[in-house]
Amino acid sequence: MPHDSHDGSVLDVVGVGFGPANLGLAIAVAERDDAAERPISVRFLERQEAFGWHRGMLIPDTRMQVAFLKDLATLRNPTSRFGFVSYLAERGRLVDFVNRQTFFPTRLEFHDYLSWAAARFDDVVSYGTTVEKIEPTGDGLLAVTGRRGGGAVRVVARAVVIATGLAPVLPDGLEARERIWHNSRLVPNVAKLATGPAPRRFVVVGAGQSAAESVDHLHRSFPDADVHAVFQRWGYSPADDSAFANRVFDPDAVHEFYGSPPEVRGRVATLHRNTNYSVVDPDLIEALYERHYAERVEGRERLRFEKMCAVEACEDMGDRVRVRIRSSLDGTVTDLDADAIVYATGYRSADPARFLAGLVARRDEHGRARITEDYRLELDGSDALVYVQGATEHTHGPASTLLSNVAVRSGDILASLESRIDEPPDSSQPAVPPAHRPS
Repeated sequence: MPHDSHDGSVLDVVGVGFGPANLGLAIAVAERDDAAERPISVRFLERQEAFGWHRGMLIPDTRMQVAFLKDLATLRNPTSRFGFVSYLAERGRLVDFVNRQTFFPTRLEFHDYLSWAAARFDDVVSYGTTVEKIEPTGDGLLAVTGRRGGGAVRVVARAVVIATGLAPVLPDGLEARERIWHNSRLVPNVAKLATGPAPRRFVVVGAGQSAAESVDHLHRSFPDADVHAVFQRWGYSPADDSAFANRVFDPDAVHEFYGSPPEVRGRVATLHRNTNYSVVDPDLIEALYERHYAERVEGRERLRFEKMCAVEACEDMGDRVRVRIRSSLDGTVTDLDADAIVYATGYRSADPARFLAGLVARRDEHGRARITEDYRLELDGSDALVYVQGATEHTHGPASTLLSNVAVRSGDILASLESRIDEPPDSSQPAVPPAHRPS
């Protein structure tokens, strides 16, 4: 028999995934229910066994590139008890943080904040649950089915919000192996490698923030190893986080982007790529350059930059990986044996419509899912309420996959849900579970 999370009850909302995006929605719902006559019932299905956000890149001392005020709630509700300031106060570090005189917490601290907030929703999250499909029930509702452990899970709701995050991307034809890594697994892989013989060489592919952080972390973690940074540029380019450029991530910019013609959307994406894509924090660029220069002065270069180069091939040899690097300047080929190669080659949003069964998503001329301004999937011949968070860069702009707008977007989706969710059809329907009211 299928396992029903709520004994056959019809929920208002089921969230697929429970990372920062749907956590932000859970917070918005909880705050709304504090003063509402009719609560909104929710449940979230998360594939991970426990809450986590980019654990593999929780490098000590690395800082967020998003200001702490762009947390899960503050831009939507400045007095929220779920804001980063409330977290600091509860942890007893508010004054200490203020004394640091920075908008940017470490990544480890921000992860602790996210975990602190997520813990308040443990009773409405089913961890270890893999969603397989979303299908209409025939009476205007949606059934979400999946697996948890060895058993089936089935939850019925009036609306579904898909927020499954980003998937790591490796070059075509390449799979992660023991010595071929995506940077999303950097920290645990480094810890594992540190227990064996001292590594002698690493190769890091990429020119963005994650690539530079990987180079820095490997260089500091293994003081006898060479680290080769391979990129198709002359060097790292600085991220533009100036005040005017950052306006592209403002909440209003999302709706302005949505309402603009396709050619303008394309121009915005191109003109402002240097705010987030294949760029590096200037302080990190300077630190790496100074370290590289100091090594040249000392006559022992461990930090090496292979400019205008690409990895042409890599082969896992068991105890090492063989890497072929080709220069685009003169065609020179260099073969290296390394202890590991790290691909900092980014992430990609998966097609949210992949879960649909018996429902068909409308597509644009490029085959991408069409999404309304209030983040609903456009469906052929159906008014089913399927919302999307995170896979909306083509419709809502460059902030769609970032933390910057989680709080405000959660409020936008909640407002749409409130206007569209019907009351229970009749009194014979099982009782709606009480709203979750975290302390």
